[in-house]
Amino acid sequence: MTLTEQQTRDLVRRAFVGVGVPDTAADDAAEVLTLAEMMGIRTHGLNRVPVYADRIAGGGIDPRAEAVISAPAPALRQVQGNNGLGPAIAHRALIAAMGAARDLGLGAAFVRGGTHVGALAPYLWIAAEAGFACVMTSTTAAMIAPAGGRGAKIGNNPLGIAVPDPGGAHVILDMALSVAARSRVRAAVETGRAIPESWATDAEGRPTTDPAAAMQGLMRAIGGDKGANLALCLDLMAAGLSGAAMLSDIGTAAAARDTPQNLGQMILLVDTRRLLPAETLAERMQQARDSVTQSVAIDPSQPVRMPGDRALRALCDARANGLSLPDDLLDRLGQLAG
Repeated sequence: MTLTEQQTRDLVRRAFVGVGVPDTAADDAAEVLTLAEMMGIRTHGLNRVPVYADRIAGGGIDPRAEAVISAPAPALRQVQGNNGLGPAIAHRALIAAMGAARDLGLGAAFVRGGTHVGALAPYLWIAAEAGFACVMTSTTAAMIAPAGGRGAKIGNNPLGIAVPDPGGAHVILDMALSVAARSRVRAAVETGRAIPESWATDAEGRPTTDPAAAMQGLMRAIGGDKGANLALCLDLMAAGLSGAAMLSDIGTAAAARDTPQNLGQMILLVDTRRLLPAETLAERMQQARDSVTQSVAIDPSQPVRMPGDRALRALCDARANGLSLPDDLLDRLGQLAG
């Protein structure tokens, strides 16, 4: 079945309301997850709704929790998520940080008591559409070894960066710090496909092509020790400064659906309008785009593109043609929505 953006968002909102989430939080989470789906990020789109619903049923997420936001300094926002629905809490934190950045030129939000936020790209897009450059990260359960180590001590903490283009062609980088996202390993388990040896190790630290063994082992960091140390520093920024659980203190959601994870998130924003007129920024973004995309492609069938181009094309296509959703997912969302 093909649904419009509004139909999809309304279905997701009703699904969250059906499991006890208040209307406003349900709508915020629906906006984030619908955007992820429209951007082609299916692993962190609508199929997360049943996962979050299961966590709510198990007690790992409090559906009625509200974020408590304080301002310890004019540009700073502290957000206590109280183990609420992750995308709704992160959306509120983003809006709060945007308010600070609009007033002062810079704004930051640090979240503790958070839960899984989904993909970072939707938040980055919301910020960019409003004219803000953004850096965002979130902690995860530990699945990466520290430099020189073997045990899982560091989360696969994603890094998101957005640079707005007044013309709408925003640069949006949303990447995990493992060679491949763990969701891709999980998808390989479900389809029975082997994974590249460079993605993960088994429980003994040996490279593996078996996705089931990889799920019991470690993800391999991009750039080896450099990637592991970058993930470590993001953990210290998002969790160490917010008061959230750090590093291997974070439990795995799948293993303990009844236990709050107390994730940390960090959102940093710059109001680009305080630095450059929109026309100047648009010209500079086009200059950068021309320089990068005019590079001769290694594979002519895959021209060089800017980070986020594929997601923005998918978003435009979904808005024009609707979202085609699999029947089993629609059935599950319909059941949750009542």
